Amino acid sequence: MNIPFQELAVETLTAIIEEFISREGTDYGVHETSLEKKVQQVMNQLQRGEIVVTFDQESQSCDLQVISQR
Repeated sequence: MNIPFQELAVETLTAIIEEFISREGTDYGVHETSLEKKVQQVMNQLQRGEIVVTFDQESQSCDLQVISQR
């Protein structure tokens, strides 16, 4: 089930985004990106409709899912 991110409290949405980001591991690129900048990048993707917040009733968990490009 998709959940409109606008309906979530800022603190809740930020926690979901931070948890999602923490799963990606360590940056090995030339430039490190701060957590705050990564959160803003994900927020921008949400606003552009590139990703959505999902809720799985069976596991009672939220996740972020990339919307397939057409």
